[in-house]
Amino acid sequence: MRLDKWLWAARFFKTRQLAIDAVNGGKVHLNGQRVKPGKEIAPGARLSISRNGSLWEVVVLALSDQRRPAAEAARLYQETPESSARRQAEAERRRTEHGSGWEPAPRPDKKDRRLIHRFKRGAY
Repeated sequence: MRLDKWLWAARFFKTRQLAIDAVNGGKVHLNGQRVKPGKEIAPGARLSISRNGSLWEVVVLALSDQRRPAAEAARLYQETPESSARRQAEAERRRTEHGSGWEPAPRPDKKDRRLIHRFKRGAY
């Protein structure tokens, strides 16, 4: 089965074109090697998939040429424990960074803009 088709069926990418672009862009490695989208894969193959800033390392368990529900798609692969732990730690780190209470400043309103213009003109 083609690698891009399996990535699509396993729901790593929403469309086959996105899967093809990821493989061509070096975001997917098969057994540690860069490959082309048409590369044939079989059960037992190890894939490294970089998606949305996360790195998935999975072992192919089964093949499917149809896109099925997410519960069925999850049975096509098994994520390595190291990969799962690394992704959870990264998600926790992101949560703590965003949960620190920092928010970007709102856009200036009319009064703030007038103050900015006065400041730039040297009125202060």
